Amino acid sequence: MYYAVVSLAIMGGIFGLVLAFASRKFAVEVDPRVEAINEALPGANCGACGYPGCSGLAEAIAEGKAPVDACVPGKEAVAKKVAEVMGVEANANKERSIAQLMCQGGNDKCKNIYEGMGFEDCHSAVAHFKGPKACNYGCLGFGSCEKICPFGAIKMGDNGLPIIDPYLCTGCGKCVQNCPQQVLKLVGVSHLVHVRCSNKDKGKFAKQACSVACIKCRLCEKNCPQDAIHVVSDEQGGSVAVIDYEKCTNCGICATKCPTKAIEKILPIDNTVPPKTVEPEDTTNSNCGACGLCK
Repeated sequence: MYYAVVSLAIMGGIFGLVLAFASRKFAVEVDPRVEAINEALPGANCGACGYPGCSGLAEAIAEGKAPVDACVPGKEAVAKKVAEVMGVEANANKERSIAQLMCQGGNDKCKNIYEGMGFEDCHSAVAHFKGPKACNYGCLGFGSCEKICPFGAIKMGDNGLPIIDPYLCTGCGKCVQNCPQQVLKLVGVSHLVHVRCSNKDKGKFAKQACSVACIKCRLCEKNCPQDAIHVVSDEQGGSVAVIDYEKCTNCGICATKCPTKAIEKILPIDNTVPPKTVEPEDTTNSNCGACGLCK
């Protein structure tokens, strides 16, 4: 009995020493900046930054994979705190971006080829013959963008198109990532001229599907004094007018020349006015938007 107890004690001591050695040998060093950044973040875990919660963003910032101003709801105040932890300066003069809809084919402009089948979102609609719209490239109008926006910046209008509030939109990009038609795009608020069409079919067929479609007439291209807009072709042979925002001066000549009004010049948006303070919805998931299903 005595020998058994002594043997167990000796074995326990040996295993303890082995575990202590292993814990030191294979210990994973934790960057102290991660904890400091995590404390500076608001803790909303909204996923608007594109990372799985605030802790995921903190690690990405510490590793240099995300900028110090990646926290969307935290805005400039949080960016400054994170910048201090990282020992860099926050870019306070950075132009903010907002989502722009590259489609005007609402229920009053774009034809339907069949009646709706009770679709709950755009993803289920596009799986059925690319949706009921005659245009295969436009907004489907089932509100997936509205549902996934964590800041309430998107509301569906009476014509079946999303309406984006430029002073609620934070430019998080979740709607852009989630749109199956890719008709949403993040654009700097200083850019006022937009091609509101994504239809790449030939002009005749595009116009048959939607009365405000780009017909590839190239009048915009020919009249632009800055050479900032061109009818661009893709690998499949389709084409549509595309604006080079770096060259565009917001003169709006292309919008006045467009015969179908597929190009629009909007009113100026004040870049000095930050997005309205709206807390993201508090849910049990991270709402990262990667799968397109949570919201």
